[in-house]
Amino acid sequence: MLARVRSSLLQGIDALPCEVEVDYDPTDMDRFPLIVGLPDAAVKESLERVRAALTNSGYYPPLGRMLINLAPADLKKEGPVYDLPIAVGMLAVGGVIKDRPEGGLDYRHAVVAGELALDGRVRPIKGALALASMAKATGARAAIVPAENAAEASIVGGIDVYGVSTLAELVGLLTGKLEVEPHPAPDVAGILRQTDAPIDFGEVRGQESVKRAIVIAAAGQHNLFRLWPSGGHGGGGMRGVSPGRRVGATCCVQVAVTVGAA
Repeated sequence: MLARVRSSLLQGIDALPCEVEVDYDPTDMDRFPLIVGLPDAAVKESLERVRAALTNSGYYPPLGRMLINLAPADLKKEGPVYDLPIAVGMLAVGGVIKDRPEGGLDYRHAVVAGELALDGRVRPIKGALALASMAKATGARAAIVPAENAAEASIVGGIDVYGVSTLAELVGLLTGKLEVEPHPAPDVAGILRQTDAPIDFGEVRGQESVKRAIVIAAAGQHNLFRLWPSGGHGGGGMRGVSPGRRVGATCCVQVAVTVGAA
């Protein structure tokens, strides 16, 4: 019995499609569950987190051989983001989640990512915005992310984003037993129009002569003639920038913050 769950892997600021394949053989009781597809240590530990989260949420992993493949197999998979899609795959092969649920969301048409706590809570992940952007680009109908990442992922627009707080809530969403509305997409353009964000030259690397000229002009209350287009590298924040470029810029900032904190 085989289940396929769509997820993603983060490379730089881009999210790439990743398919989580869960193969289940109830007749083979001698082999331990195994994850293949270049998983790092955090991904290998997903099995223990998922099994504990399933049990503590009232669901029991199927007994038998469980082989989990993360495709494409030639790209390294990192972090605990695969906990949630692995759990969905186990529940699918165990018959808890159906391929065509009545009134529920079909997991096969959604991109899923999230870290599981041992008690079934869903913890936030990195790269939710990039995941939603990839899901939209690849034709997925929905993105399922931790509740704390839903607002971030919904910025993309054009795709339903569901935020879940627990594994039980996710099961309710996928079986139709729980009515969950997609997270509303924010009016990014309206927010930018109402916000006068300060420019911090500390975030600009290089361009010392340009920054000095602007500081001198501001100090002497002189006029400043700008030659670059609106929304470019000059002032004005992100006004006049297309929604797609805003998403890309935000992804860059998220990666920069992540690298700086590491």
